[in-house]
Amino acid sequence: MSDPILIVGAGPVGLTMAAALTRHGVKCRLIDKVSAPSDKSKALAVWCRTLELLDSLGLAETFVANGQKLSGGSMYAGNQRVVHLDLTSDESPYGFPLMIPQNETERLLTEHLGRQGVRVERQIELVSFVESPDALTCTLRHADGREETIRTPWLVGCDGAHSTVRHTLGMEFTGHAEPNDWMLADVHIEGRLAKDEVSIFWQPAGVVAFFPITQDRFRMIADLGAATEGAPKAEVTLADAQAMVDARGPGGLTLSQPIWLANFRINERKVSSYRRGRVMLAGDAAHIHSPAGGQGMNTGMQDAFNLAWKLALIERGLGQAEPLLESYSIERSAVGDIVLANAERFTTLATLRSPAAQWLRNHIAPILGSMPLVQDKIRNDWFELSINYRSSPLSVNHWPLLRGGLHAGDRICDAPLTSAEDGQRTTLFSAIRGPGHRLLLLSGEYDPKSVADLVRIAEEAAQAFGDAIAAHLILNLPALPVDPELKMPVWLDQEGKLHQKLHATEPTLLLIRPDGYIGLRSQPADSGAFTDFLGKYLL
Repeated sequence: MSDPILIVGAGPVGLTMAAALTRHGVKCRLIDKVSAPSDKSKALAVWCRTLELLDSLGLAETFVANGQKLSGGSMYAGNQRVVHLDLTSDESPYGFPLMIPQNETERLLTEHLGRQGVRVERQIELVSFVESPDALTCTLRHADGREETIRTPWLVGCDGAHSTVRHTLGMEFTGHAEPNDWMLADVHIEGRLAKDEVSIFWQPAGVVAFFPITQDRFRMIADLGAATEGAPKAEVTLADAQAMVDARGPGGLTLSQPIWLANFRINERKVSSYRRGRVMLAGDAAHIHSPAGGQGMNTGMQDAFNLAWKLALIERGLGQAEPLLESYSIERSAVGDIVLANAERFTTLATLRSPAAQWLRNHIAPILGSMPLVQDKIRNDWFELSINYRSSPLSVNHWPLLRGGLHAGDRICDAPLTSAEDGQRTTLFSAIRGPGHRLLLLSGEYDPKSVADLVRIAEEAAQAFGDAIAAHLILNLPALPVDPELKMPVWLDQEGKLHQKLHATEPTLLLIRPDGYIGLRSQPADSGAFTDFLGKYLL
């Protein structure tokens, strides 16, 4: 049995990393140098793509039960609403933003790990590590000063913006600090303020935004103008926050019972590569950016889901290390670049100081914000449904020209299905839930010979790759008796929605990665293309 993978940092990203590895049957050790988890709310939003991935751990409904759903967002110029965004979607079973304080996210993940027999080892600090061809030797320091030397096959740095792992590697954290200082207040607010929406007020003096946390608790953030380099920052008081809300908010709001008051400055920084040898970075250790859009924690958690299945294949002796781990850096670094750029654009838009620029923003925003295509773009970006790995070396299309559908590298869509065996209604996401790869074989227009060919592909996949691949036959039919000899589940696409979304007009093959993205799509279904593709990274 291999030594456990060492994860440094027990924030949301490290906890997610440990949970995802454990789900794949891989042992890990999770350490953190601080004595207790943070009691601060910090990151608030959990977006629907993250909830979909948490569902694979059996945690999505637990998160929803402990958070607050939002339905929209409004932007005001002065006190006049100029943009309203509908923040709901039927493209996901979790088509809404969920507001839940980061300390609650950490609590739920920690409790989940405890049920799996994994505990966070606190007051243990990574002092140093040395890499050899087949492992890393790490020195850990305990609270009493005792040092421990361990071996680990892989080291994952989830230890935040001041990452010891990143500093030890000497990796440059390229970027800059945004020019403004900001105020944050987590407080109770009484008054006329939407409790199921984000409310953003653009004022000539600056922006103030309100994010619901519970029914009467909000986060307020406001920019304070140009930062004063080197000047000590005075502690924020409730009176300071009240004065800011009085000056820039809608009026009539009373703040009380402060839970967290702080000043902060935004940094936009990122490493060029998320991997060096046997060491990987994830979350704030690899990328930090503006909180605009609430993408930071979600991006880090999705780093963990991306990396976990790849490390699991390697540790189980089923995957090739180099192509899998190189793809982690390629895929997630590209996502980090997009998130950084989007957050910076949104922050710049909100903090315009020029009266002419503010006038232009306030008059153009209502026009663009009323367009369905613009609303869809903003919603899909915020929900992180638009994230894709189309440029990844692990994304391959064998597809006729001029035929649409989702591309290799896209998140697989959901759709209703019916079990051919017992007639039970379900969805694709529920049908294929599990830790491994899923091979979807869609019939197109039903033809017994074509279906027999698809069954043969499934049998060849089982022979070649064993339980690393689970095949599903999906027929574009209202009903069909099931052959009891078939060794895979058979589903009926009775409404034809899945075939339509995937443009499966003839026998079609899609390989779905463990993180829910399409690795290969082939039309017509080609067993040779499937075998060649998996040969890129499976053993």
